[in-house]
Amino acid sequence: MDSGLSQRVAQVEERIERACRRAGRRREEVTLVAVTKTFPAEAILEAHALGLRHFGENYVQEFEQKYPAVRHLEGAKFHLIGHLQSNKSRRAGEIFDVIQTVDSEKLARRLDALGRPLEVMIEVKLSPEETKAGCAPEEVEALAEAIRALPNLRLTGLMTMPPWSEDPEQSRPYFRRLRELAERLGLSGLSMGMSHDLEAAIEEGATVVRVGTALFGERRRA
Repeated sequence: MDSGLSQRVAQVEERIERACRRAGRRREEVTLVAVTKTFPAEAILEAHALGLRHFGENYVQEFEQKYPAVRHLEGAKFHLIGHLQSNKSRRAGEIFDVIQTVDSEKLARRLDALGRPLEVMIEVKLSPEETKAGCAPEEVEALAEAIRALPNLRLTGLMTMPPWSEDPEQSRPYFRRLRELAERLGLSGLSMGMSHDLEAAIEEGATVVRVGTALFGERRRA
């Protein structure tokens, strides 16, 4: 039975390509991370069969359940895009290829101590919202220096999550601020933008967009 995923992948691809053209960028400059939180391992398998290679999950425990079914997928990279508690860092470092939400030196050191090469990004809290996690902007430079000194971690960029708004233009100032911060630190990776605001993110320089709803539909409830 066709779930309609192939059509939705094509629609998202078209949106990304149009945004890249408007911004004078190449499509290859933007990585699409398919966010599969709350969806079963079968969703990852189907998306992989359609050519997607990057998958995002919010919770270590949830992805742990899916991992045995997807760990051998050729070329697949699994990104942790949710807040990581220190006590889950060991398992996260074992099953994810990229940790996008490093927000403290303590967490970075714990990941490095696993002895496994890991790609990481620093999550930056640009919003005053209590529910948002991340490193304060004024502390990012020191954290970046600390991570760069750790042998097993490769710092590729910054990530952020603006306050939710129906209007994607409300996200743009946050995307712009993240880009400016990354430029000051000599970092090229920018993980920002989701289903509703990926165009604005790409126009502001996103190299990674995290898309769930536009690919898989509304999030399944536990």
